[in-house]
Amino acid sequence: MPKMLKKALENVLTINETKQLYGGFDILGDIAVIKIPDALLNKKFIIAEAIIDSMKSVKTVLRQVTPVSGDYRTRDLEHVLGEDKTLTLYKEHGCIFKVDLAKVYFSPRLSTERIRISRKVEHGETVVNMFAGVGSFSILIAKHQPSSTIYSIDINPDAYNLMLENIKLNKVSNRVIPLLGDARVIIEDSLKEVADRVLMPLPEKAIDYIDAALMALKPKGVIHYYTHVHASKDEDPIEKAVREVNGRLKTNYTILESKIVREVGPRWHQLVLDLLINKEKF
Repeated sequence: MPKMLKKALENVLTINETKQLYGGFDILGDIAVIKIPDALLNKKFIIAEAIIDSMKSVKTVLRQVTPVSGDYRTRDLEHVLGEDKTLTLYKEHGCIFKVDLAKVYFSPRLSTERIRISRKVEHGETVVNMFAGVGSFSILIAKHQPSSTIYSIDINPDAYNLMLENIKLNKVSNRVIPLLGDARVIIEDSLKEVADRVLMPLPEKAIDYIDAALMALKPKGVIHYYTHVHASKDEDPIEKAVREVNGRLKTNYTILESKIVREVGPRWHQLVLDLLINKEKF
């Protein structure tokens, strides 16, 4: 949370209340999205006013009402203050993305992970992004590795249409190939063994699609596998993720890198495993 906002909230919230608010505060372009605990709902307008007054770039404050859910990973949002809109332009690592927060899932908290992946893509690689959303991973890769080709798949028509716009906005039409539909069906139909690298940035469904990722991969290649893991104090979340993969990935693989991407709830972790696959050795 920016220092100016913390200062603006000093006379509105207690220190403990400010900490509760911090965990659910995101800025995308000129829109702030906040999660407000039930105990603070009576202060939502005061909080929104403090955000707009202290952060001049913010024109709209929305409250997240429901968790992200469904095949399209959307959430219910309540307009609290400012311009009544959900569409914004978000800039990241030299790219610009048009995002409609009511129709698609997008998190600025994955910014570091997106640039990490884009820097791993090597000259001339073909990438299959199975869950592309508005195209953020795909477009960043295309920008940072101009010799790459990225098949960018999403099942949400709204996300797909925004992806088309974002591909044009970022001038990567010659590198990013947008595809609308279920990733498994598209891979089975036309993308078998084309990829040097497969992205699976949908933790809720990755384990059920790992066989399709393997199908898209060449005999040797890399899968970036994302998952959500709940772990107690005595458990290693990465070890739990590895056991999850071991139960479903029927091929020879090596873990190149594993890391916690972010915390998504009490003892819930979003993890990524970078898996080097060698089908020939299996």
